[in-house]
Amino acid sequence: MGITSSATQFEIQATVFDLDGLLVNTEELYQDVGAELLRRRGRTFGADLLDAMMGRPQHNALSIMIEWHGLDDTIETLADETKEIFQTLLTSRLALMPGAKNLIEHIRLLDISLGVATSSGPEFARDVLSRVELLDAFNFILTSADVIAGKPDPEIYQLAAKTACTQPEKMLVFEDSETGCKAAVASGAITVAVPSGHSHRHSFSGAKLIATSLADARIYELLSSPVERKSSAES
Repeated sequence: MGITSSATQFEIQATVFDLDGLLVNTEELYQDVGAELLRRRGRTFGADLLDAMMGRPQHNALSIMIEWHGLDDTIETLADETKEIFQTLLTSRLALMPGAKNLIEHIRLLDISLGVATSSGPEFARDVLSRVELLDAFNFILTSADVIAGKPDPEIYQLAAKTACTQPEKMLVFEDSETGCKAAVASGAITVAVPSGHSHRHSFSGAKLIATSLADARIYELLSSPVERKSSAES
């Protein structure tokens, strides 16, 4: 018995971007919000807690924070307070991540479907994309309201493939967190990890590429040539 390998080549038909920490610097802002929430309660926002919360829907992330520190607050109370602090930061500090605008413009020229798949809610996602003048750049925007299970469950990326009328293996996904990367890989999508800030410590097992930023030339190479997906079988 031996191992034989076969390879299938195909063109990428859709691209899907995470939002927070990938397209915009909101993950960095969320860290500041979390630190302020806990400062008001005499607690600290450590790296381990940040790792546990990162990339998850807000409800789940705040639930982790409450359990982690044994807080008496409800999720709703923390969510309201988060929104209040966050809106102030959005006005003064929101920015696109390096390479985001040029990459999106390049993909549009290639006539490849563009989508967003985020753990954030629909109102927030559209507000942020509008502020950075990208709301109309995407063919579809999927949020926490569109799925039952949040990342790392692959549901949102499975839905993205259906929305783009393609198969996951012909879809290129960009993620900045371990949680999001797990979701994309589990869906069967070609996954590009783009660590930023704190997520450089994360594991990105299964990613086809770990890019330095959205300006990484290797991303453009992936988009311009057929992708090879290898499979192995005993013979």
